[in-house]
Parts: sequence; structure tokens; C-alpha cells
Amino acid sequence: MIKHVHTPITHEVINNLKVGDVVSISGWIFTGRDAVLPKIEKSIKDGSLDSKGIDLNGGAIFHTAVSPAGVGPTSSNKKEIEESFAPLSAAGIRLFLGKGEIGRDTIEAIKENGAVFAVIPPTTALFADQTTEKKIMGWPELGMEALHAIYVNGYQAIIAAAHGDSIYNK
Repeated sequence: MIKHVHTPITHEVINNLKVGDVVSISGWIFTGRDAVLPKIEKSIKDGSLDSKGIDLNGGAIFHTAVSPAGVGPTSSNKKEIEESFAPLSAAGIRLFLGKGEIGRDTIEAIKENGAVFAVIPPTTALFADQTTEKKIMGWPELGMEALHAIYVNGYQAIIAAAHGDSIYNK
């Protein structure tokens, strides 16, 4: 059975997800990867995220860039990406989307902050039809690696880490 998740995501929704669940995600989600994630972390620390009009509470972030070719997942276990899970989930991100194995410390950090990680297939062509709007939210100088918000309708993913459990433990 597919579980439908709409942004903003509540704690109740997160509490009802478990490893192995297939989710269909709709609503506004953020995109970010290696270049922009440290900048977001810095803005969280210095309190400037609000002045940019960026509210992470109940949000989802897809580890991808936004290019003319579309969006497709990058590896979530890159240093800059994996180090961002804890501060972003503490700031309100509830769902991380990407690919690849994440470490035990990351799994514990998202557990403590009430978030989950889902792996998403690298199907850029499919996502083009399911992405209906795009806008740059911050750091436009980074081009396709800027922080974007995209409106998605029915992105499917599999919950890979939730509540301290993980497919990587199996």
C-alpha cells in the first residue's frame, strides 16, 4: 500500500512511517546538494533563513540540482550532504530524499529530530511530468545547485531510515 505524504509534513505523518513503506509525495519540496547545503546550515546558525523567506518547518528536501534536463537524486552520503541532516532536521525538515547508504550517526540524528530518509529512484524523465513549478529560494549564484522549491505531484520513494531503524541494518 502506498502512503500519501503532503507538505508541510506533520509529526503525526512521520510517526506513522516505517522502513520499507512506499510513499507518494506531493506539494512544495526543497532541492539542495553539496554546494548549497552548507550555506543553508550557516543561515540556520546565524538566524538569516527567515529573512530569505525560507521556512523549513514540515519541509522535505530532495538531494538534487535543478537543471534543464530535470531532477534526479544525487548520493546522500557525500560529506556535505550527510553532515546537513542533523541541522536541517533540527530546523524542521521532516523528509530527506536521495540515494545511497547513510551512516548510523545520521540515522540517529534524524530519529532525534523527528525526520525520515527515503530513497528515490533515478528516473529524471518521470519526474519531469510530476514537477509542475520551480522557483529559486536562495543562493541564485549557484545556478542549478541553488536552493530551489519545486512543486511535485506523486514522487514515489521508499522509506530507508525511520525512528532509528534502517534498511542498511538488515
